[in-house]
Amino acid sequence: MSEIERESMEYDVVIVGAGPAGLSAAIRLKQLDADLDVVVLEKGSEVGAHILSGAVLDPAGLDALIPDWKEKGAPITVPVKKDNFYFLGEAGQIRLPNMMMPPLMNNHGNYIVSMGNVCRWMAEQAEELGVEIFPGMACSELVYNDDGSVKGVIAGVFGLEADGSIGEGTEPGMELYGKYVFLSEGVRGSLSKEVIAKYDLAKDADAAKFGLGMKEIWEIDPEKHSEGTVTHTMGWPLGSNAGGGSFIYHLDNNQVYVGFVVHLNYENPHLFPYMEFQRFKHHPMVADLLKGGKRVAYGARAISEGGYQSIPQTAFPGGALLGCSAGLVNVPRIKGNHNAMLSGKAAAEAAVAAIKAGRQSDVLEDYDREIREGAIGKDLKRVRNVKPLWSKYGLLASLTLGGFDMWTNNLFGFSLFGTIKHGKTDAEATGKADRFEEITYPKPDGTLSFDRLTNVSFSMTNHEESQPAHLHLADPTLPIKINLPNYAEPAQRYCPAGVYEVVQEDGKDPRFQINFQNCVHCKTCDIKDPSQNITWVTPQGGDGPNYPNM
Repeated sequence: MSEIERESMEYDVVIVGAGPAGLSAAIRLKQLDADLDVVVLEKGSEVGAHILSGAVLDPAGLDALIPDWKEKGAPITVPVKKDNFYFLGEAGQIRLPNMMMPPLMNNHGNYIVSMGNVCRWMAEQAEELGVEIFPGMACSELVYNDDGSVKGVIAGVFGLEADGSIGEGTEPGMELYGKYVFLSEGVRGSLSKEVIAKYDLAKDADAAKFGLGMKEIWEIDPEKHSEGTVTHTMGWPLGSNAGGGSFIYHLDNNQVYVGFVVHLNYENPHLFPYMEFQRFKHHPMVADLLKGGKRVAYGARAISEGGYQSIPQTAFPGGALLGCSAGLVNVPRIKGNHNAMLSGKAAAEAAVAAIKAGRQSDVLEDYDREIREGAIGKDLKRVRNVKPLWSKYGLLASLTLGGFDMWTNNLFGFSLFGTIKHGKTDAEATGKADRFEEITYPKPDGTLSFDRLTNVSFSMTNHEESQPAHLHLADPTLPIKINLPNYAEPAQRYCPAGVYEVVQEDGKDPRFQINFQNCVHCKTCDIKDPSQNITWVTPQGGDGPNYPNM
């Protein structure tokens, strides 16, 4: 596509992604210099359409960016009133005393929110300041200067033929140039992957680690609803098969967010994360809460879990990685939105200083330094060992050793463990299928638990079927030739949307089928495929899920 002649537009800063990081950067840029030309390009059909988060929001980032957010009517109105931590067994649960938890785990002062709606509100604030925001504009390629620095992006390509070629109805898109380009694509963004590889940004970082988060919104019996209650669980049904846990957040209007996270470094390729989530809802404590209610939405998203030691260099020639593109989630707190906002604010401040000094397209070293040494680095550094302890020694060790480590970091500012390495990538962690027993999952009952395709319909996902598939196989033969015999082709199970199938027809060899229309853009396949054969790239703008209140 790069040889096509396109119209171009020039801005001071081009921002890819209208999530909390990108919008914070846009707002801060205009707060500092109202004359800057700033554009935000969002691949979703509208701002918020592709935003999926728990979410209990620590307002620290918003306090720093828009101190009067309450007066401005931010959709942040459900304060956390009660924190519950449970360890689950199959038939019961043990509540863990809150006093055992380090202060950083306390949700006092935080809010239960729809981050999709928070981002919609942030977009309004940005537009009032003069930021241009274009939803439905997927950024499919980067454009480089002659010196190798990032110059801009190609956005708004529509109507390619199924094989990727140019057709009569193809719209070639535009090239948008900036003095700096901010990538705030969320976890495992395709352009972020490209710059990390091109500039070797991860050369001094530990392996990137991820989880898969799945979420449903339920309307429940008003008598069971407890607005402001936050519950987290660990243990059943995952047991020793995988790390992870659940969240249950009571927001307003008798609605509850029910979510489940599976760490993607699990070994057993027979594990079916989506079905673990569905099984979880049959635990007596959860089933009693949901009985008589109805599920109204579903979605899934990968979560960055590497933490402090896995952060790549966040500044590159011509731009910066923001938010989850840099992996800024605090894993034990299950929170990253505050750090995403702080990263956007910091990137904006570094870019404004550079532009005022007459610079452009260079490396914003002040930004990278702020990420590591400022509030974000401090937030992540004190919890850096929780995830690797869990991965190496299991849940109980994580509760004891990880809790102890967080306490020493909180009280004394240091860790007796130093910094523990993660080791293998999540793809490399996948074991051979013959080493593990298959897992039998109960059939969904259609009341509490649901099959994948039914649930995907509640994500309002849609892709134009005539476009090229946005899930690319480096070697199309590899799923059947390597992954099926060695790993029982785990793509059939790790995908929470039923995109991948091994089809076996009578008298024919099995074949690997990609139903890209189902894709909810979680990026799990790009992360977990043991052969690293699958690459997720952005489909045409506006396609994918259309989350209303996630």
